[in-house]
Amino acid sequence: MKVSRYPGRDSWGELLRRPELEREGLKENVLSILKAVKERGDEALREFTMRFDGVEVKEFLIDEERIKSSGKLLSASLKKAIRKAAANIRKFHASQIEGPKKIKIHTGVTAWRKSVAIDMVGLYIPGGSAPLFSSVLMLGIPAKIAGCRDIIICTPPGKDGTVDPAILFASKIAGIRKIYKIGGAQAIAAMAYGTESIGRVYKIFGPGNQFVTCAKQLVQQDGVAIDMPAGPSEVAVLADKTAIPAFIAADLISQAEHGTDSQAMLVTDSERIIDAVQQELAEQMKVLPRQEIASKALDNGRMILVNDMKEGLEMLNQYAPEHLIIVCRKASMLIKGVTNAGSVFIGNYSCESLGDYASGPNHTLPTNGYAKAYSGVSVDSFVKKITFQEVTKAGIRELGPTVVEMADGEGLKGHAEAVRKRVQSSMSKV
Repeated sequence: MKVSRYPGRDSWGELLRRPELEREGLKENVLSILKAVKERGDEALREFTMRFDGVEVKEFLIDEERIKSSGKLLSASLKKAIRKAAANIRKFHASQIEGPKKIKIHTGVTAWRKSVAIDMVGLYIPGGSAPLFSSVLMLGIPAKIAGCRDIIICTPPGKDGTVDPAILFASKIAGIRKIYKIGGAQAIAAMAYGTESIGRVYKIFGPGNQFVTCAKQLVQQDGVAIDMPAGPSEVAVLADKTAIPAFIAADLISQAEHGTDSQAMLVTDSERIIDAVQQELAEQMKVLPRQEIASKALDNGRMILVNDMKEGLEMLNQYAPEHLIIVCRKASMLIKGVTNAGSVFIGNYSCESLGDYASGPNHTLPTNGYAKAYSGVSVDSFVKKITFQEVTKAGIRELGPTVVEMADGEGLKGHAEAVRKRVQSSMSKV
């Protein structure tokens, strides 16, 4: 990891800049996939699955019996872990449900807001070398809590044409029965436009590679909502001398093993911490199975020495990390100043991996600096907030003249007249 010591504020922008991904031809390739699926449906899906996954798929929908029996292929300990994680995720997200609260705005004027579930949502779950069954829980459980009527999952098949049983088991635990064997940009196209086998949805969720991310951004332009803009996964650690170097190194590595484009950063006011973490990284990397992937990511990572923790937090608020780990003596005070982060982990034992799997809060978070304006996935992500208002005769008499005055001031006589007629009617004794 590159080390920077006491950088001036005028250099922060360049220092915190995320590496640019190679995107030449990406948009054009994805557009061609979207167009083909939109025009030729299942036929195009089968062609792309053979081309990209090397698998011939006749039926995309996975038989429900296979979902029910998926647990037979898993160890008892893994099933127990998935159930425990699901219980924690369900408990945290259930607390986010909000009922309508009627507010008396004015005499005769009542208004309220109600959360209404999005009817149809699609969840994209990556497969391949790291089948993310945890994402099934993180997306499927809040979708069910929100009350979405139709929830589907798209996930790529393995080389043998099957889907990882842990994904199927997690889907069963989350209460989702419609799972389709299709991945990549073509899966996003299927959910966005619909095919003979896969119904279109109103909003698409889930992580993926740059093709999936690009596809989500492009279908959004066609009116299909997505969870959030996304980029490579990232972690930033803010640590003082009370932090445990072995833990910091493990957190940086756990993020780096996601992919070669993952981002890992350490900001500290202790030179000793930098030295100790570097030593730990060297030792821990020796036994990492995904060493080649993680080492490339760490080559682009940064360790930054700052004057104090306050300055470090200001720097990280500017960076707006997906995951922020704060390990310092005055953490309880520092967290009050966090303004830009996807999810925050406090103390030596609050490792980011817990948040990825089982502590309860959602792991689908804004990356690439989008934490400055976006939140992570929650129950709110799966609902619309619809406002209601009810006005009585007394209400139109009281508030009507205010609206007439404002509408006339804007030159919108039709608006004003719609109110005048009601005001006059409310005053009638008939």
